[in-house]
This record gives sequence, structure tokens and C-alpha cells, in this order.
Amino acid sequence: MASFLRPHNWVPGPVGEELQVPDKDAKAMVGTEDTPGGKASPNPQNLRPSVFHSIKFFVFCHSLLQLAQLMMSGYLKSSISTVEKRFGLSSQTSGLLAAFNEVGNTALIVFVSYFGSRVHRPRLIGCGAILVTLAGVLMTVPHFISEPYRYDHTSPADMPQDFKASLCLLSTKAPASASSNSSCSSYTEVRHLAVVGIMFTAQTLLGVGGVPIQPFGISYIDDFAHNSNSPLYLGILFAVTMMGPGMSYGLGSLMLRLYVDIDRMPEGGINLTSKDPRWVGAWWLGFLISAGAVALAAIPYFFFPKEMPKEKQELRFRRKGLAVSDPPVSKGEDSSSEQSPAESLEKKDNLAQMAPDLTVIQFIKVFPRVLLRTLRHPIFLLVVLSQVCMSSTAAGMATFLPKFLERQFSITASYANLLIGCLTIPLAIVGIVVGGILVKRLRLGPMHCGSLCLLGALCCLILSTPLFFMGCSSHQIAGISHQPGTQPGLELFPGCMESCSCPSDDFNPVCDSSTRVEYITPCHAGCTSRVVQEVPDKSQVFYTNCSCVAGGGPVPAGSCDSACSHLVLPFMILISLGAALASVTHTPSFMLILRGVKKEDKTLAVGIQFMLMRVLAWMPSPVIHGSAIDTTCVYWAQSCGRRAVCRYYDHDLLRNRFIGLQFFFKIGSLACFALILAILRQQDKEERTKATIPNPGLQQQLLASEAKKEPEESRVGWGSSKAWL
Repeated sequence: MASFLRPHNWVPGPVGEELQVPDKDAKAMVGTEDTPGGKASPNPQNLRPSVFHSIKFFVFCHSLLQLAQLMMSGYLKSSISTVEKRFGLSSQTSGLLAAFNEVGNTALIVFVSYFGSRVHRPRLIGCGAILVTLAGVLMTVPHFISEPYRYDHTSPADMPQDFKASLCLLSTKAPASASSNSSCSSYTEVRHLAVVGIMFTAQTLLGVGGVPIQPFGISYIDDFAHNSNSPLYLGILFAVTMMGPGMSYGLGSLMLRLYVDIDRMPEGGINLTSKDPRWVGAWWLGFLISAGAVALAAIPYFFFPKEMPKEKQELRFRRKGLAVSDPPVSKGEDSSSEQSPAESLEKKDNLAQMAPDLTVIQFIKVFPRVLLRTLRHPIFLLVVLSQVCMSSTAAGMATFLPKFLERQFSITASYANLLIGCLTIPLAIVGIVVGGILVKRLRLGPMHCGSLCLLGALCCLILSTPLFFMGCSSHQIAGISHQPGTQPGLELFPGCMESCSCPSDDFNPVCDSSTRVEYITPCHAGCTSRVVQEVPDKSQVFYTNCSCVAGGGPVPAGSCDSACSHLVLPFMILISLGAALASVTHTPSFMLILRGVKKEDKTLAVGIQFMLMRVLAWMPSPVIHGSAIDTTCVYWAQSCGRRAVCRYYDHDLLRNRFIGLQFFFKIGSLACFALILAILRQQDKEERTKATIPNPGLQQQLLASEAKKEPEESRVGWGSSKAWL
């Protein structure tokens, strides 16, 4: 989107024309270029700009800011399952929450091309960063306005949790149902809606605040950096920025090891470990840390000038180049002065050049026309569709892969984030770098770029195939049918606990390791007593005298471990290698756009590409993946009569639908790249045919001209012979 912006040092004139500066005026330029006001300064000390007049310092500050911003925007994805458990959200709702920051971003990003050269860009970047900081702080408000997290809803509020939690006691018949009903009130529902509304508002502000940061920063660097240094600075910026998502998962791994109410721990502590399915980590603490990082990174932007002098290397380069480049420039002037009406019309349609001269209303009217003209290009449209499919895969993986790993392989949320942050994200970065190196070193043309994209997408698809078989079925859960959509009732539970009158809305799982049968609560296992075994650094809870367990127990608290936990590392290696191969297609597909559209449409094409990727991929994909995950749920928790978080999934359905959705998008990307390669080959074939077969009309003109020449030559020959005679 930054390419929408016209540089401040742009001089109106014919296409290809450069500002002519005589060689004798080169010394005068030193004084005028080195001062922000454009006036020559007789004092040599004034030629030394402050640190805020250095483009290198701006690159350093902007790298840190984008790193912190992406760390915040990606942090929610690392803690999505924790937020679901804490506030009783479905995967569809949490997916919508994760995608909601794209709403504000997409709605405003187009206008960057209009306001780009009319505002104080560093200050607007700083204001956007402050808004991002406020959004991060706002995301933590639900934690502070909510009551402390109670993982045991059956114990009285004035007693330690799990004191007599979920035990099979006949005296708890009436109180259990009464407490369940009394906890539901209009105030509880209003508070729940307020909490969800605050998080959606914070996500919207996060997207709005991020609008000016990257486009204005890139254009500012491109305007005031030396022409040969600008690619280097942007490369450094992107390299540092790409570490942001990995750091967000690393931060999530650290924060989710801490208990959610670390700031208000109950007396006597808690008897939970991070492996317990009821564990909720300190999800809110990561938002505070990342918000503080963004706030610190925003401070320097209020001291940068609206325009800073070009780097001094630009002056030496221009002075050296003017002496040898005068003839080519004059030649360019002559050639550019002769323009056809079609070329001048294309220049008028160039929105990037028109934007600074248009009003907002005119800009809105012109944009759809140029958008449709750009979308008519088949290569551009197919490349964008392929990138939409790839981005849909990435958005779904980034949002729900941690939750998938937790459920499928029985690992903690902290460990899942650690695997993604240490394996998947770094290999994806390596894939992007390798793709750029291949394009540069091999000097790949459009045809070879299309072949590289097709090969990368095909290998990524092949690596995804074994993922369907890397998992195992759900273990048996007493009283729950493994048919999605069915809700168990008390009549489905074994008869051994009929006299217990267990509450239906409680969740405190225990596992009979001898039979690998899991019970929703100790009450459903018929357990009447509880024993706490103290071990170093933690305490283990066991339940005994269980009428539904052979021998009466004891049975440990917590869910049964997955039988395929050992497959998590091979699974993640295949996922990471697939991400690396998919990332290899990033640079060559981008080059297909740059080399496939007209020169005057390149800047707008890149902007439209990112806009369509947001609208068609990053916004709907998390919601689609969340909805698919919800269809695999076999047991929903109930909160005041409404469906809350899912407690149990059918693992086979979860794996097939989640990986199948990824597979579907990868097939779509492969099909688009195959069509691109077919079109490129057809175009190449037509160009070769035109080069080898002359134009019939041109042949007729040549024959006619030869026929005219023959009488003339005969007349000339006859006249000369007569003269000779």
C-alpha cells in the first residue's frame, strides 16, 4: 500500500523525465538539500542533522514499532483457546474476534493513497501507534471487570475450590440445582455481552491504529533514503518485522504458564496444573507487555520532521551521474515528448499520480473504475486468487493451530505456542527469503516464476496428505455419544452413579487409566472422597471410593492423555515444511504481478492485491475454520441456558475437517498457479509465432512497394543506357 504514495521529491513532468540540474549548480544543491526548509545555510554545522533527521534512525525506530505491532496483533491468536475457556466462547465467535482487526484496517487502508503526501507522516504513525497501545490496554479490561476465575462452580464462594468438588454426595441434590440457577441473572448476561463487546471494540481499534504504520513508514523511507540504499533499508525492515509473529507465540507460551488470576490469587492457592483442561493462563498479561512495547516505540515519531533531507550519498551520486547522463536524459525528453493519445489516456487513469490532485469525493469515484480495469488482467486476477487461497490457509493455521494441537495431541497451550513460534514461523521466514534469492540469483522471468510457484504449491500439497493420518480417535468418555450435535442427558450416564444426582453443568474430568475411560466429574465416576498427594513444586489430586471404577480407584484428576502424543513433533515438522514451501511462492508470485501489469498500474495493483487478501482471506478464513471446528463438538458446556465453550471434540472429525479445509485452499492455489503457467505459455507461444511469421498485411505492403520499385528501376536503367549510348 505504501506504493500508492507519491514521493515528496517528485517533480511534475513527462514520463521518464528527471529534473535537470547543471553541473555548476551541484555545489548549491548541498546547501539546499541538507536543510529541511530548502534554504542554503552558510554555517557548516547546520549541515549536520540531528538524530531525528537521519533516515537510518527512522528505519531503526520503524523496525521496532512494526515488530511490537505485529507481536500485539498476533498475540490473540496464540491465546485463542484460553480466551474461549475464560469467557465461554465458541470457535466461530473467537475466529470472528481474531479477524475483526482486519475490518477497521481494510475500511481505511484505501484512503492512504489519498492522504499520503498531505499529512505529517511520522506524527500520524505515532498517533496510530498510540491507538494500538490503547487497543491493547482495552483488551485487558475484561479481565479486571470480571470476577475471579472459578474452575470449580460447585464449591461455595467462601471455601477453597475443589474442597468437595463434584463428589458423589446425596446431600447435594437440592443445592446443586439451586446454585446453578441462582448464578444466572440478567446482570450476568449483560456483563458477558459487555466483555465480548469490549474485546471486539479493541480489535477494531487495533486494526484502525495499524493503518498508517506500515504504508506511511515505507513511503517515508523510500522518499528520503538514497536510491541505492532504499532496498537495503526496506529489506532490514521486513526482516525484523517478520520476527513479530514468532515473538507473539513465544510471548503466549510464557504468559500461559502463569495462572490467569496471578494478580488476585485465592487464599490457599489452587490445585490446578497447566495440563488440567480447566487451566486458564494469564492471557491478559501479554497484551499489557506488547502495549507497553508499542507505546515506547511510538515516542520518537513525534520528533521526526515532516520532511527530512535526502541522504548525502544522493548528492554525490547525482553530481557524479549528471556529467555522464546528460545525453540519455535529453534523449528521454525527446522520446517522452512524443506521446500517443493512448499513452496520455493511460497516464490520466493512473490513480497513484492522480490521488494527490483529487478531492475525497473524486477519489472515491475514480477508484472503482481503476479497480475494475486492473482486475480484468487475467494474470493479476489469478495471482491474487492464488494468494487469497494461501492466505486463507495461513490465517486458519495461525488462529486455530494451537487449539488443534492441544485437542489432538493432549499438549498444553504453552507448549503448542512454543512449537509454532520455534518451528513454523522461522521456517516460513526462511521460505520467503529462499524464494527471493532464487528469483534474484537465477534471474527468473515470468514463465519460470510461474513454474516455481506451481512447484512450491504442489510440494506443499503433497506434504499435507500424511496429516490426515497423523492422529488417533477420541478416547471413551462416559455418557457422551461421539456424534456431533447430540447433548448427553443424565439418563445416558452409567447406572453406577444414579444415586449421586450429579450437576450437569460441572466440569472436573477424571481419568480411569486402566480402561482409558474419562468421566466428566468425579461424581459421574461415583467417587465419594478426595486425596491430595503433595509432590515437589506441585500437588496431585486423586479421587477414591469410585463406584464406576474397577477396584474403586484411585483415579487422578484431569483428562486422559492422547494415545498419539508422540506424533506431535512429526506433525509439526510436516506443517512447518509445508509452510516453508508455500512461502517460497511469495516473492515469485509478487513478481508476476509487477511484471504482468502495466507500468503505470503497478502501484495500484499491489494495493488492490493486499486489500483483496484482507477482504477475501484474512477476514473470513478464521470464521470459516472456527465454524468447521464447532461442527466437530460432541459436548458443549452450558452457561445460563446458552451454548458456551466446547468441552469435547470428535478427534477424527476435527482432524479431517481442519486439515481438509487447509487441503481445499491449497488445491485452489495449485489450480490458480497451473492456469497462470498455461496462460504464460500461451502468451509466449503467440509471441514466438508473431516473431517467426510475418504479418500478412505487412507482406502485402512489401510486395506492393517492390512492384512499384521494379518499373522505376527499369526506367532508371533504360535512361542510363540511353545516356551511355
